[in-house]
Amino acid sequence: MQQGLTARRASIWPMFRSLRSAATAFVFILALDNVHAVQAQSSDASGTTPAGDNIVLHAAHILDVEHSILVSPGEVLVRGNRIVEAGSSVAHPSGATVIDLGSATLMPGLIDAHVHLFLHPGAEDLQTIVESVPERTILAEIAARDDLMAGFTAERDMGTEGAGSADSAVRNAIDSGLIPGPRMSVSGNAISILGGHEDAIHFNPAEHISSNATYANNAVELVSVIRQQLKEGADFIKIYQTGTDRLGNGKLTTPYQYTKAELEAAVQETARVGKRVGVHCTGEPGALYAVQAGVASIDHAYQLSPETMRIMREKQIYAVPTFTISEYFADHAESPAFAERERAMQAFHAAEFRKQLAAGVPMAVGSDVGPFPHGTQAREFELMVEYGMPAAEVLRASLLNGARLLGLQDLIGQLKPGFYADVIAVPGDPLQDISALKRVSFVMKNGIVYKDASRNVHPK
Repeated sequence: MQQGLTARRASIWPMFRSLRSAATAFVFILALDNVHAVQAQSSDASGTTPAGDNIVLHAAHILDVEHSILVSPGEVLVRGNRIVEAGSSVAHPSGATVIDLGSATLMPGLIDAHVHLFLHPGAEDLQTIVESVPERTILAEIAARDDLMAGFTAERDMGTEGAGSADSAVRNAIDSGLIPGPRMSVSGNAISILGGHEDAIHFNPAEHISSNATYANNAVELVSVIRQQLKEGADFIKIYQTGTDRLGNGKLTTPYQYTKAELEAAVQETARVGKRVGVHCTGEPGALYAVQAGVASIDHAYQLSPETMRIMREKQIYAVPTFTISEYFADHAESPAFAERERAMQAFHAAEFRKQLAAGVPMAVGSDVGPFPHGTQAREFELMVEYGMPAAEVLRASLLNGARLLGLQDLIGQLKPGFYADVIAVPGDPLQDISALKRVSFVMKNGIVYKDASRNVHPK
């Protein structure tokens, strides 16, 4: 069946010669994928069973995230979209489908707390200008599928970069089962000041090129924009708090964009309806203003003052380091000088990251994927280990802290009864070799198997 699907795809692609045509082709391919998924669900060999039936996942090990240990062997009993049991052995109800994953380790689906579904490698400003929102939405659907196939079953989308609330449509399509993708928590368009971070300040101002963010220049405008974004379906609010960054003589400077009082207004308005604010913030004093205001996360966090770190520890405000994006920019720089600048910033950030760990700053894992290829962001786990965080703590940062940051701590991030059946399998022991997360062989989300390399179940 899969071989036939691949052949049909191969016959379709030569008909399309441009990116816009390829986007149209995806609609046809998605339709074929949906046909394949429906067919696969009726076959035990596919690794999927109709909703409501029992599935037993068996493997050599299972990861207990909370206690940072492997239990051997490992089993998970799934009924519908929920976990019923998990441990070294579980009940095998009569007629249950058993999926034996051999020497693999079962673990919760990965959580990436900083992604951009609406970005792909290339100039961000030009994506906004050249590509229409419908085209970018189709490409975002492809990105969501790629992330899911890489084992990321939940993500926080940190701004559409000029595509407005189109991320709400992608999230809803995923939740409705129309397209494959992670559980998405979305922010809509990020918020920034006129002439601030992500504004089109490098273009001819007479051409009035649109900003990649929504303007709000004071507290009143922040509240107005937040209300509009919540109306359009945002799960949380993303605010740009600093930029542009400069590193010289070992010192980072970055202007803040909003005062403490302005951010307090934003946090209070968002909290009024039970939602939170995450900020793009690389340094001081912007970071201090943000944590004093009570944001949920400081994303990037290149440098944090002792007072900022103290408040983050006390209030459990997460730092989301995003190392992979800087590495990618350095490796794909347009000039040697730019590459050197990125590498210097990465080294500076790594040193500051070690200080943050020593100070007890809570961490979540976010890669900033989008400007680099979707589905490759497990590299973030490797870099966090390389820069001083033990593998067990990195896994807890992704799974436990990531779930809390998404407000889903009682539903995802662990293999426990009552939690959603978001389960992946990796080779070996990720507690000893974090690179195992780059080799995900099995993906189940919400009780549906999307990838099983051993059984040739793979919507790609």
